[in-house]
Amino acid sequence: MSKLEEMLQAEVAAEIEEILAEAEAQAAKIISEAESRAAVRVAEYRKMLDVRIRAATQQARSASELTVANAQTMAKGEVMDMLQKRVLQALETASSRPNYKEVLTALAQMALEVVESPVAVVAHPQNEVRLRGWAEQHNLEFRADPDLHLGVRIIGKNGTMVENTLLERLQRAWGTLAPQVTRMLWE
Repeated sequence: MSKLEEMLQAEVAAEIEEILAEAEAQAAKIISEAESRAAVRVAEYRKMLDVRIRAATQQARSASELTVANAQTMAKGEVMDMLQKRVLQALETASSRPNYKEVLTALAQMALEVVESPVAVVAHPQNEVRLRGWAEQHNLEFRADPDLHLGVRIIGKNGTMVENTLLERLQRAWGTLAPQVTRMLWE
């Protein structure tokens, strides 16, 4: 091999080494940039996952709190329904109590005060004995109605009538009583 060939080979080898070194440097730079971009994307993805996890956790917590609140509300409603039924059952036995005559006359007196020109008091046939004396004192005719339970109806001369029963009074008062009972039971 001649000296010229050796020099050319050395020059070509040096150029190849320089090109390889440049290529390796560019490859290292590209790899470094790609790793940086990948690290940024991984960090962004982790943040996005953290946000999604927090949102899903909060959503699950809210859903469970809502489920618990609904269950509590339903349970409270069931308790209040049961309580109302028991009160109604207790009222059903009122007619067998010794003071029921006083209860009936009080109901009749309240209704009497509202009706103009009263002519009759109406009650269940079983209550005739309890109300006959009161009716006579107020110059009222006693009329029996087997469908009228736990109360009375006063009829006026002009056809007006006022009914006053324990069940009706409970129904009217329940709207006021129920929230008070609820507060007493659950607050």
